Amino acid sequence: MVDATPLRLGVGGPVGSGKTALLDALCKRLRDRYQLAVVTNDIYTREDAEFLIRSAALPAERILGVETGGCPHTAIREDASMNLAAIGDLQERFPDLDLIFIESGGDNLAATFSPELADLTIYVIDVAEGEKIPRKGGPGITRSDLLVINKIDLAPHVGASLEVMERDAKRMRGERPFVFTNLRTGEGLDVVIDFIEHHGMLHT
Repeated sequence: MVDATPLRLGVGGPVGSGKTALLDALCKRLRDRYQLAVVTNDIYTREDAEFLIRSAALPAERILGVETGGCPHTAIREDASMNLAAIGDLQERFPDLDLIFIESGGDNLAATFSPELADLTIYVIDVAEGEKIPRKGGPGITRSDLLVINKIDLAPHVGASLEVMERDAKRMRGERPFVFTNLRTGEGLDVVIDFIEHHGMLHT
């Protein structure tokens, strides 16, 4: 990247939707091309950060866990100071960073990232929550830069129609993109990477 300021990419979504699995896969695919770091948000633990360290997504010193306490939505929206401090710490340690992922704590559909915290946002939902999730709306569904509908392999088992989810996602999002993924197999991951590189202007 020409700009010395790294791209800050917010990843949100309900608990269990696959946010950490997405980050794990993205880090492993992008770490040889770009200088990466991750900030995770958990209420009282650093569980997501520890998962990424155990899976060797990145070296441990490139992963910071923020314990938000109380309401995790505040730490990515109204008072992003803890996350901004963590980003500042990582930038001091690694001045050549290209991309910093910020994973929110478990979100409801109303949670959004502060514009001062994230340049781009990805919101992850999963098929197991039911086909009605896209049409429930909320800023995560309607205003995220990319909507990821994960765990498509579970659709037959939970009686969810991907066709209905696609129709509702188009209706709720207008021109904003969305992608179906199965992170266990890597299906859809290339689309997510292309989105990040194109919209984040990461191409060298």
